[in-house]
Amino acid sequence: MKFNLHRGHITFVHDVIMAGLSFVASLYLRFGDDLAAYWDRANLAQATMLFTVVAGTVFMSSRMYRGVWRYASINDMLTITKAVTLTVLVFLAFLFLTTRLQALPRSFLVINWFVLLALLGGPRFLYRSFKDRRRAHKRGHQVPVLLVGAGDEAELFIRATKAPDAEYHPVGLISEAGSRVGRNIHGVEVLGAVADLEAVVEELKRRGNGPQRLIVTDPRLDGAVMRRLLDDADRLGMTLARTPRLTDLQHGVSDQIALRPIAVEDLLGRPQTVLDRGGMEGMIAGRCVLVTGAGGSIGSELVRQIADYRPARLVLLESGEFNLYQIDHELAVSHPELDRRPVIADVRDARRIGQVMQESRPDLVFHAAALKHVPMVEYNPDEGLLTNSVGTRTVADACRAAGVGLMVQISTDKAVNPTNVMGASKRVAEMYTQALDVAGDGTRFVTVRFGNVLGSTGSVVPLFQRQLAAGGPLTVTHPDMTRYFMTVREAVELVLQASAFGRENADYRGKIFVLDMGEPVKIVHLARQMIRLAGLRPDGDVKISFTGLRPGEKLFEEIFHGAEPPLPTGRPGILVATPRSVDAVEMAAALDELAAACHARRPAAALAILRRLVPEYEPQGEHAAVAAAG
Repeated sequence: MKFNLHRGHITFVHDVIMAGLSFVASLYLRFGDDLAAYWDRANLAQATMLFTVVAGTVFMSSRMYRGVWRYASINDMLTITKAVTLTVLVFLAFLFLTTRLQALPRSFLVINWFVLLALLGGPRFLYRSFKDRRRAHKRGHQVPVLLVGAGDEAELFIRATKAPDAEYHPVGLISEAGSRVGRNIHGVEVLGAVADLEAVVEELKRRGNGPQRLIVTDPRLDGAVMRRLLDDADRLGMTLARTPRLTDLQHGVSDQIALRPIAVEDLLGRPQTVLDRGGMEGMIAGRCVLVTGAGGSIGSELVRQIADYRPARLVLLESGEFNLYQIDHELAVSHPELDRRPVIADVRDARRIGQVMQESRPDLVFHAAALKHVPMVEYNPDEGLLTNSVGTRTVADACRAAGVGLMVQISTDKAVNPTNVMGASKRVAEMYTQALDVAGDGTRFVTVRFGNVLGSTGSVVPLFQRQLAAGGPLTVTHPDMTRYFMTVREAVELVLQASAFGRENADYRGKIFVLDMGEPVKIVHLARQMIRLAGLRPDGDVKISFTGLRPGEKLFEEIFHGAEPPLPTGRPGILVATPRSVDAVEMAAALDELAAACHARRPAAALAILRRLVPEYEPQGEHAAVAAAG
């Protein structure tokens, strides 16, 4: 059999030799020059050999040779301490059985414990110190970086930079509040707070350690702090990046931690809301769930998150074949064990929707199907009303007929004081599900309202990305236009949380749950930030042009109507509104009229009915004239 010698064998030989030396050294420390009077050479050799054999046996069984000396750490020291302790105890037991401890004084064993620990641990840490110093002399090829955050993620990153081939060299830390200034992590000092960034960079440059990159390690920084860091990094001539979150490192940590660029989501995000995952799982696990619009931006994310909560069955209802194919294929890969059914159906087809509901008998229905692009619905108002308003009624009625326990209506901030058909059509949908929920006839109806979702189809971020790829310009409708933004994952998490909360609390019947969207963002500022994130200069490398408001657009979106002040729910990130409600029978009759006008292609009549149902709706442009004529 071929024997392959590797460093573990060499380390073992080293440790066995150290064990023998420790025995002799400990005897000398205990007896001094009188050692020869107590032990002759033969007995000393036998005792030393016995101790060495015991130590070698313990060392081999203690997993001491899986670590690498180059990365010797506290864990390695603990392993060595356990092995040394066990060695001394085993040797002590052997002496007790053979000599009743009369051959050696007990204090010798204590001395031997310390000496052996020093002889095993000392060389390891001296070797690491030597390697670290050698690496310090070779840092010319490494990028000096300043870390933002002084927590676990920063510690992980600093440890990764100890590798011989590390790309980065951390020259300092800054913390958000500055409470840790003066302290250090693995020798890297906390030099100041975020507010002191410029002064810290200047001081590092004076020392000859000027950072070339600012790396965010703290995942809790909110959008305002991230925007400030982007501004400061740009002004100080540094690039900005961030480390992965600890939750992203699901498959372990390698020596190299890949940085990721700062995304728009980082600039607009808020601190992570604490979620009631138990409540969400209790709502979904073991139940049949149906999602309309399952291939859309919100619908597909709903499907992904619902699948994680182990439903008994998941029905994907979508009118677009390709979108349905994509999300179904994704689920087949990510959740192959899930019982799922892809269904091509249009929410405007009452017979088909009723058939699907009766066959599937879902416990929960999430209604995300909608036409949501404001200008497109302005150009095609009949289609928008038939899908968003009449289609919601179709789904809601089918839920009641099939005995569905809960239907969740996904709404939008554009339903508040709407100036466009899309917003008004979604307000009509809200009113109908509200009326059914107040009536309390079997099915519970929960309505959740939120603003723009980053990266969704038709949103401004993908548009800006395409325009950047083409070299610009980035088109903004108006310098003062603001919008509320939320990531698609955050929006869907809060939708599920609001749904679980509303399902459990009958006191909220007929009310609308509104997701806390934080502060509105100026679109022109968003455009400038995206240009800078691409490493370009706004108004220099890439222009920004203003094109004017499009049909139905507002400068400012609202989350609440003036008559529906927000109230807390006790759940972080979720507020509740109490807008006016109407009788379900009256609402059904009005929707019949609206459907008839749309099918007959009578836009004036349809808009007149819409204005009657939503008095706060103020049509703009040609729709204002059509509504007036109607």
